[in-house]
Amino acid sequence: MRAFLITFALFLMSLSCTNSGNTEHDLAMMQKLPVQTETKNGLARAYFASGCFWCVEAIFESVAGVEEVISGYSGGIEENPIYENVSYGKTNHAEAVEVLYNPQIISFQTLVSVFFASHDPTTRNRQGPDTGRQYRSIAFYQNENEREIIDRTIKDLNEKHYDGNITTQVFPFQKFWKAEDYHQDYESKHPRDPYIIGVSLPRLKKFKENYPEVLKDKKLH
Repeated sequence: MRAFLITFALFLMSLSCTNSGNTEHDLAMMQKLPVQTETKNGLARAYFASGCFWCVEAIFESVAGVEEVISGYSGGIEENPIYENVSYGKTNHAEAVEVLYNPQIISFQTLVSVFFASHDPTTRNRQGPDTGRQYRSIAFYQNENEREIIDRTIKDLNEKHYDGNITTQVFPFQKFWKAEDYHQDYESKHPRDPYIIGVSLPRLKKFKENYPEVLKDKKLH
């Protein structure tokens, strides 16, 4: 009987994972305590994943109050992830960004709003032409206040715009791994790359047109 109950419990867990779209890894990650990062020269840090980090990096870099954005990997448990493994879905990491921002100029709430406004949070494991868990939508929190902001934003968007269809994962931040140097500032360094022309720049342009009030240079929209 004990063996049966254990097996049945595992079956229910598996079923729950399938129905929610979360893997057992995801559910385990959600139970961890968040890691609080230190400020750097008065700058706070925030972490998001919303598709190809080339696109996401450029979007956050256009926002007033953001001093630096770094492309990398987060959301998994594998140590020292590399692009070749992450991009082929061989890890549990997602392409992510580290946003260094001045909290005197821009709030975490505004960053969360930028995050949701700049991608489709209803497409599970996909953004545009990019598919796979490495492109899933994740908002990371470092404390309960940040978690409440993310949860409240999701609740509000689900009620007003998405009819409960947001698939964004809310993870306690654990660690961010900086991506290889050639990925940093990729959009600005490779403006003629076919992907940049066809996917990244249109995504950035759409964001700027819709949210000119948050841009560093409001004449760019």
